[in-house]
Amino acid sequence: MNVIECKKLVKNYGRTSVLEDVTFTIAGEKITGLIGRNGVGKTTLLKMIAGFTHESAGEIKVFSSRPFNSLLVSANSVMIDDQMTFPPSLQLDEILQEGERFYDNFNLELARRLLEYFSLSKTAYYEQLSKGMRSTFNMIFGLSSRCALTIYDEPTTGMDAAVRKDFYRALLKDYVAHPRTIILSSHHLNEIEDLLEDVLLIHEGKVLQHSSISDLKEWAIGLQGKKSAIARWTEGQEIVYEKEIGPGLGYAVIRNKWSEATIRAVKQERIEVTPVSANDLCIYLTNGDKGGIDDVFNRNESL
Repeated sequence: MNVIECKKLVKNYGRTSVLEDVTFTIAGEKITGLIGRNGVGKTTLLKMIAGFTHESAGEIKVFSSRPFNSLLVSANSVMIDDQMTFPPSLQLDEILQEGERFYDNFNLELARRLLEYFSLSKTAYYEQLSKGMRSTFNMIFGLSSRCALTIYDEPTTGMDAAVRKDFYRALLKDYVAHPRTIILSSHHLNEIEDLLEDVLLIHEGKVLQHSSISDLKEWAIGLQGKKSAIARWTEGQEIVYEKEIGPGLGYAVIRNKWSEATIRAVKQERIEVTPVSANDLCIYLTNGDKGGIDDVFNRNESL
């Protein structure tokens, strides 16, 4: 069963187009990474999925219903981000108790154990917390809700490395024990790729890639060696990224459509064939230039 269905989804703010012709589906009980650079429409998409804002055109369904102002969606989903607010008059434990009253699957015992583990006082007030501690409390609230659809939009903002590591481990352990649909938004795929089953890559308001993490890791290969030899083998190929790494030496990333026999032939010309990480591939695919930042300086030198 598909939990989320988007067809030709469009979102405009005045004359500014944020999302254009976005089409994808997300099945139940799966962790999907929503990846993209800042400002490409990730948060806007998540707010539409959560029912906080409506679409300008196209169709979006969550649990087979239009999510905007839907009680069904609100009762079965939670969106965690760094813009969350809670009633200032309630202490942290009181906020968690209200969460238990609203969400059917909310685990108050787990939430309290996590509060203790992360050294958050039950009697503290949300507004008194530092940015990193607020993110930690948001994470605790979202994890303990155990909603059928749980959305995390850049959830680790302000967290130090140790807390981020604990968060990802807690998320995975609880997901294994209580499967649900989780969307984890980030522009740092390298931190979360071990958690993910699917990746949805957004670029310039459109879906650039939607595939399993395993397929994404095999989508491209890197070639390193003499530029002249690489140029012969990449002619007519889909080049994703290329750069000069030394006098007469280059590195290129191409879409992997080669057979094992072709790869063996390439290696015979002393070209090193290497895998391309999912994180690097997403960076290359969303670069404005195939040479990345180096192209800016190369163009400047040619003027």
